[in-house]
Amino acid sequence: MKGGRSKADSRNTDAKLKRKGAGAGTKASKKAAKDPNKPKRPASAFFVFMEDFRKQYKEAHPNNKSVAAVGKAGGDKWKSMSEAEKAPFVAKAEKRKTEYNKDMAAYNKRLAGGNADDESDKSKSEVNDEDEEDESDGDEEDDDE
Repeated sequence: MKGGRSKADSRNTDAKLKRKGAGAGTKASKKAAKDPNKPKRPASAFFVFMEDFRKQYKEAHPNNKSVAAVGKAGGDKWKSMSEAEKAPFVAKAEKRKTEYNKDMAAYNKRLAGGNADDESDKSKSEVNDEDEEDESDGDEEDDDE
């Protein structure tokens, strides 16, 4: 047979594919699931700059559909900026970072306390006030009958 594959070659290929498929399934199951309630990390000063730059670039170049072109132009402009020009973006990034640190501290406190499945962020006094209102509403209905 010229250039043909034998049955043994195809069996070996099938066996390799089976092994690869089984290995991929076990890796995915080992990875821990992400908590949707965990706060997102704050953007760096460059990404804060890029939020504004994307808007400006889109206004100046409305026909451009390339994400890479916007990123490249933004990176070039960021590199050419002085520290004084970058200062407002650095300040915004620092502000976001402090808010993130506060949120993470609260998040870690909830996890440590075992209250990871809280229904809301209401304080217990607000929840108790609502319960008392619900109970009083039920009493009024009984009086009307």
